[in-house]
Amino acid sequence: MFDWRRTFDFVLPTKIIFGPGTVGQAAGELAALGGKRPVVVTDKGVATAGITGRILAALSDIKMEYTVYDGVEPNPKDVNVEACAAAARGFGADSMIAVGGGSAIDCAKSVGVLLAHGADRIKPFEGKTAATKRQPPFVAVPTTAGTGSEITFSSVITDTENSYKMTVKSPFTAANVAVCDPELTLSKPAPLTAATGVDALTHAIEGFTVNCGEPLADAAALYAIELIWEYLPQAVRDGRDLSARSGMLMGSVLAGIAFSHADVGSVHCIAESLGGVYDLPHGVCNAIFLPYVMEYNMDFCTKRYARAARAMGLEFGGDAEGAALAVAAVKRLVRELGLPAFSSLPVDAGRFGELAAMSARNISTASNPRPMAEADYMKVLKNAWGDQP
Repeated sequence: MFDWRRTFDFVLPTKIIFGPGTVGQAAGELAALGGKRPVVVTDKGVATAGITGRILAALSDIKMEYTVYDGVEPNPKDVNVEACAAAARGFGADSMIAVGGGSAIDCAKSVGVLLAHGADRIKPFEGKTAATKRQPPFVAVPTTAGTGSEITFSSVITDTENSYKMTVKSPFTAANVAVCDPELTLSKPAPLTAATGVDALTHAIEGFTVNCGEPLADAAALYAIELIWEYLPQAVRDGRDLSARSGMLMGSVLAGIAFSHADVGSVHCIAESLGGVYDLPHGVCNAIFLPYVMEYNMDFCTKRYARAARAMGLEFGGDAEGAALAVAAVKRLVRELGLPAFSSLPVDAGRFGELAAMSARNISTASNPRPMAEADYMKVLKNAWGDQP
């Protein structure tokens, strides 16, 4: 139950354009923002797939000069951000278009921070208060349905010197426009669709159950759970199903709205630790740990998990039964989608202590509905490691 004595605000500075074929509007939207010489931030996979080419052709059609930075890596690194910012300055870029998954969009957000502040290194902007200036005009074009980064205020960047993921968070980093075209997700392979889809589900469930949520975010989270639960299995089975892809992309957008106005919890704390140390795919790590952290949290947010279960279409009597069904259903979904077990990943169990300590230090640990110390993270890591499909 929300404490109505609390106050909150709801800021969504990003214009959302949604629907098949809308990618053609990205160049015009940037021009309307005053952009004339953009840096196009992407990765080599998206560029090779031809998606970036559609954006570049549209920019050329309106006689706009651009430069392309396609060096973004999965789990974007501080070195990617700094190299892209240097390339943008060298070109004289006055705006940005990010084309890709969360890695490209997160990278662009942090590039914008450097450009806005006249800085060379992203490390000093870690946290929620350091970025205080609005970035140049920025259009985000997601090509996956997962991170919701196109409408969130955060970028998660790997600190390569310390091998951990830091968060750069501020409403000033949000894209001015998000062009969400589900046709761009049609070519994504089933394993990527599954991993990014459960990433979005994690955003929705954690955004709904953290201890700092608010009613507008809750509403977005519940509808996100409903859409993702309905459309993710079909999107994995048949990637060419545009209705399923559209439902998934909208679910991802809504989940992004939810957690950016609340927070994520301990699932992300573990996933970000694994990503920082082992450079593992973020969506896969979230998928692995979502049911185990839900199991740990269940007694502290029983009513919330029961409401999530209703959004999943599950039938039950009391809240305790509904919460247990939600945990079991998520575990079953992850396995049915073919996502890997924790023990199958290239992780050294001897480093669980290091991972637990890193997870406990994550700024989102405080938002988890059940208090979680280093020893608690160890228990969850061991539970997931020992549980076999």
